[in-house]
Amino acid sequence: MHNPGIATPDRFPAEERFAEGAQYIAGRLTRGTSGRTHAVVDPASGEEVLTYELAGPADVDRAVAAARAAFPGWAGTTPGERSDALHRFAAVLADRAEDFARAESLQCGKPLKLTREFDVPGTIDNAAFFAGAARHLQGQSAGEYSGEHTSYIRREPIGVVGSIAPWNYPLQMAAWKILPAIAAGNTIVLKPAELTPLTSLLFAQAATDAGIPDGVINIVTGTGREAGEHLVGHPDVAMTSFTGSTAVGKRVAEVATATVKRLHLELGGKAPFVVFDDADLEAAAHGAVAGSLINTGQDCTAATRAYVQRPLYEAFVERTAALMETVRLGDPFAAGTDLGPLISHVQRDRVAGFVDRARAYARVVTGGEAPEGELAKGAYYRPTLIADAAQDSEVVQSEIFGPVLVVLPFDTDDEGLALANDTPYGLAASAWSRDVYRANRATREIKAGCVWINDHIPIISEMPHGGYKSSGYGKDMSAYSFEEYTQIKHVMFDNTAVAAKDWHRTVFGDRGGS
Repeated sequence: MHNPGIATPDRFPAEERFAEGAQYIAGRLTRGTSGRTHAVVDPASGEEVLTYELAGPADVDRAVAAARAAFPGWAGTTPGERSDALHRFAAVLADRAEDFARAESLQCGKPLKLTREFDVPGTIDNAAFFAGAARHLQGQSAGEYSGEHTSYIRREPIGVVGSIAPWNYPLQMAAWKILPAIAAGNTIVLKPAELTPLTSLLFAQAATDAGIPDGVINIVTGTGREAGEHLVGHPDVAMTSFTGSTAVGKRVAEVATATVKRLHLELGGKAPFVVFDDADLEAAAHGAVAGSLINTGQDCTAATRAYVQRPLYEAFVERTAALMETVRLGDPFAAGTDLGPLISHVQRDRVAGFVDRARAYARVVTGGEAPEGELAKGAYYRPTLIADAAQDSEVVQSEIFGPVLVVLPFDTDDEGLALANDTPYGLAASAWSRDVYRANRATREIKAGCVWINDHIPIISEMPHGGYKSSGYGKDMSAYSFEEYTQIKHVMFDNTAVAAKDWHRTVFGDRGGS
């Protein structure tokens, strides 16, 4: 059924593009063998975009076998050869940018202007960065640290990486996991979220077309309970990288422990947005709207808890609410749309539940409802501002993952920073002040993997992304990500036969023979 003005499957021909299946193993599309199907649904209209066969354990086994077979050859390439392949890959991604933008908008409900200006360019930039970074996988220069012995450090790839990516940024999460892994010489099996596999599959196809060998990148699209757990627990997978909720991350860690594999976790967030009383109020209000509503609030680094020093509190609430009311919900493919739907009606109802329960103990200043009319067919929810909630309340402590910002007052700087740290999470944060000393103190004392000053949300390929506390450990992006995807080997040379003989005598004594 066609809904005028709402994104429909003809915006990207998914059924045609993935007619051979939604698994990508050893360089080709294939069908899953679990015996069950799943539908990719356009969250803006509720219409099915693609129905595909889910991957089961047998498909995971085939993908891991393909990655394992490809590993010796790929690991044996020089950094320059991998760099050249990634430069070609970046060029193919750039040539297909519009395809990626449309597919991402269709499966996620993101406004097309967001995927064109943020998701896709960021992915291309990641590929270009790792193309260069591949040439800088250095060990450590040789040195004599122990008598007549020379030592040096080798940095080596780990092997087959099994990665699991979420549905909120499927293209960028595929890039963040695949690019550093293969730049370091690993091969990979990625399981995207079953809701949003389209751009991960396009990404793998683009890699093949760029000349990256078959089996280096494999995609299995299945459920977390079946395909995901089998991938994490697979004995031939040397490392697991997971992005998702903290609750699921704990289960991933439990399964990975059985095979003692390397583990990288990027988990939930509840980012504080601290506004001191000397801040630029207009800039902070605009920053709060942008930082809380990015990707309809489905972002683990989104601003979710605004702490505003009391002299600015009511003015901040009033101005931020007014700006939220100007945000235009609509068709993700329409030029004038600012905010798309949530990923599904299930997620919309979950967000609405948080807001409805908060009415009993806080003030819903604006929003707090799904729109009526044509948009009611999609998973839309209006931008919502909640004020005056208690620090220990559900909306302050729990990850809502929707277009909801909670605002609380504080009096002293000490109190504001303490409140900012008062959740289990520590992924990202921001502080707003014109005083360099206040700002610098915030960067020191806020326990988070990223602290922005007078801004919230921008990221760059050259700098790391990852959390503290229950937000996980390890880094995506930047040269720091190579620490996740490589292992360190100490190599030691005995420079003289005499030295070896003397060491033997020292340990075992002189037992005859000369």
